[in-house]
Amino acid sequence: MKFITNSAIAFALTATALLTGCKDDPDTPAPQVGTVTFGVDNRVGTDALALNTATYTNAAGEQFTVSKFNYILSNFKLTKADGSEYAVPESYFLVSEDPAGNAASSGTEFTLRDVPAGDYTGVTFLVGVDAPRNMAGAQTGALASTNGMYWGWNQGYIFLKMEGSWRKPDGSSTVLEYHIGGFQAPNNALRTVTPAWPAGTTLMVRPDHAPEIHLKVDLLKLFNGTTAADNVSFATMSGVHMPGAGALKIASNYSGSSSAATLGTASMFRVDHIHAN
Repeated sequence: MKFITNSAIAFALTATALLTGCKDDPDTPAPQVGTVTFGVDNRVGTDALALNTATYTNAAGEQFTVSKFNYILSNFKLTKADGSEYAVPESYFLVSEDPAGNAASSGTEFTLRDVPAGDYTGVTFLVGVDAPRNMAGAQTGALASTNGMYWGWNQGYIFLKMEGSWRKPDGSSTVLEYHIGGFQAPNNALRTVTPAWPAGTTLMVRPDHAPEIHLKVDLLKLFNGTTAADNVSFATMSGVHMPGAGALKIASNYSGSSSAATLGTASMFRVDHIHAN
């Protein structure tokens, strides 16, 4: 006859409790999440961006038109009222005013999904593609090479692409092409931006409604810097096609600083208003 001791019974009960504890508690409520949609309004100064038709003027007094304006925004973080941040995983989006862009991954609207419910008072994002994803080669979705935002010869992403033409003093027209990229020192053009946020405004994320952030983006900031020395004249720099000093100058202009620091009101991005929905 075999006897089961009290210690053996206690061990069995403990093991059972541990195994039971490893299982999901069916009574635990699922995390409350919601979505945040961004609607992007690309502008040139105070004017709406109109491809191929409207004429604009930079700080140097040079007239130009725009035929393409694309850029990649990534690594989104939402700031709560208490100062804590939520980093949105896998947040890479192509904003495209190129009518020939890949419709599956381009446009002027995108959505952050599965955002924890809460009250948020700010957003931060990267203009461009972080170093690890740059070194991973061409990918899919917003980072697909078919979107025209990837340098095959350089194994890296174009963070921002603006193309068009400008009218020279003699009346002739010549091409403008600014392809901004580069993630390695000393030519790191990645910029982290915290857009100006409307004072007293709270982004309320809830499961039962989907708020929308209306983001205004000023293309003119590419050429009009925070000081006269930062301004870009088409007569001296009508194009940038690789990482280097030209790309750094443009990136510093549109981010509002000569460094890779987090930026605010001086950048080309600002949160105009928020729809509660």
